[in-house]
Amino acid sequence: MDPLLRVEDIHKRYGTEEVLRGVSFHLDPGQTKVVIGPSGTGKSTLLRCINRLTEPDRGQVWLEDVEVTAPRARINEIRSQIGFVFQDFNLFTHLTALDNVRLGLIKVKHLGKKEATARAMKELTRVGLKDKADAYPAHLSGGQQQRVSIARALAMEPKLILFDEPTSALDPELIGEVLGVMVQLAEDGMTMIVVTHEMGFARSVADEIVFMEHGVIVEQGPPEKLFRSPEVARTGEFLSKLSELYGAEG
Repeated sequence: MDPLLRVEDIHKRYGTEEVLRGVSFHLDPGQTKVVIGPSGTGKSTLLRCINRLTEPDRGQVWLEDVEVTAPRARINEIRSQIGFVFQDFNLFTHLTALDNVRLGLIKVKHLGKKEATARAMKELTRVGLKDKADAYPAHLSGGQQQRVSIARALAMEPKLILFDEPTSALDPELIGEVLGVMVQLAEDGMTMIVVTHEMGFARSVADEIVFMEHGVIVEQGPPEKLFRSPEVARTGEFLSKLSELYGAEG
């Protein structure tokens, strides 16, 4: 099986700080990869480089046989195939949940309003928000807003979805409803890269955990291997601290 995504030697510097120092990995279709690491180690920057919301200084990203980082890449077309779920929702506050989900279908996919509405309602139903289609973000909980964001990404029928700490802005009692949707997506075979501190999710859903620190991948492998017998001592130390803070059950 050929990889769906290949990330090769990605570097990114902000001023004197080298945030990414040569990150490489690949992702197979249907795989869920969870990226963990201390704050400021380049995890979010890595996700943003994958779909060029941030321009890498060096290296290449390939989505199947298309080079995302090529100077003449049709980046808007590529981004329509790479969903992105942000930690702060990024919903349009003046639009209803339905309009937030179908806007890209009309503006980017050029679907008619009827077809866009049908697809948007399908995805809102999928994330359990059929009855909130006419609600504005201000009238939705944080968990509901994040589920609208996921529905918006799904509606574009992406090949891959990137999740940038999707539960970090949520109250503890709302985290479960978002993680529940993500678990279902993984079970349905959606290809995902998830930056998160939710170790229960990582342990139960991830095909592979990637531990990053200081802009490089320190270690990567199946969850049970990293939790039970990491090859690098720092990996075990970090996972132990995360498990204490966030729990690793689930």
